[in-house]
Amino acid sequence: MSEKKQTMKDDYLWDRSGKPDPEVQKLEAALGRYRHNQPAPSFEKIRDLRPVKQHWSIFSLRWSYQLGAVAAVVLLAATVFLVLRPKPTENAITLDETGRVEVDAGSRLRLVTNGPGRKRLSLERGTIHATIWAPPGEFVVDTPSAVAVDLGCVYTLHVDDSGAGLLRTTMGWVGFKLNGQESFIPAGAVCKTRPKIGPGTPYMEDAPASFLDALSRFDFESITPAERNALLGILLADARKNDALTIWHLLSRVSDADRQGVYDRLASLAPPPAGVTRNGILRLDRPMLDSWWNSFGFGDIYLWRTYERDWSQHPSTDK
Repeated sequence: MSEKKQTMKDDYLWDRSGKPDPEVQKLEAALGRYRHNQPAPSFEKIRDLRPVKQHWSIFSLRWSYQLGAVAAVVLLAATVFLVLRPKPTENAITLDETGRVEVDAGSRLRLVTNGPGRKRLSLERGTIHATIWAPPGEFVVDTPSAVAVDLGCVYTLHVDDSGAGLLRTTMGWVGFKLNGQESFIPAGAVCKTRPKIGPGTPYMEDAPASFLDALSRFDFESITPAERNALLGILLADARKNDALTIWHLLSRVSDADRQGVYDRLASLAPPPAGVTRNGILRLDRPMLDSWWNSFGFGDIYLWRTYERDWSQHPSTDK
């Protein structure tokens, strides 16, 4: 009987002939705004067209690229829903068209905002597992030490009794922020947070133990300048190509004098793309930093700049 029901739902996904799945219908409603509703082109007319010289402005090229980034996230959201949709559990919260959150026993979680296209939770203690298929920026979780902004992803967020947090991303990416300090956590990466400090430097889960120990001390311990320089030396020496994620974040977390060595190490691991210069990075030119991030393939930082700003302009009234 269960196999027959599943087949009917699969038929609905292919040709809408089977019994619709309620959650699939929610996804259709959420993505309906992106539906193409123009008439199909006439191929006879297309055949008669002659090539014409195109004139593209920098603005139009950039806008097309940004639209493509948004479309990619929408596609990722659909993939998350269809491939990684979690099974119903006793402690799961379904947030309409936004996604699904599973809450571990003993967690303290409250709903802060629940408006159309805007969901905000506050995790004071415990663990949640979020699977989000809404467009980026519509789901936010406050913690005692950072704010997590979803950019189309699947992730786990834990907060202990002290307010320290740990975020682990398994698909897509998440933005972490507190008081202007930003951390971006793509799939396969982890980021710690501490009260009054905010998000630490993200790292890949398979990073060497010596690298992780040095990074934790660099981010959160009260140490002397000499000890800090020694830890930075370990991070730069032990960094692998996959650790470009961490080294990129360090660019904005070290002194002007130390930034030169961080730049050189990152350039050896992941050469900067065209238009990104040494002098620009040393003065922390944001467009250049963003362009270098985009070259890693983790996700278009334009999404963060757009949707994080939107949340900053509409802060929680409960905080």
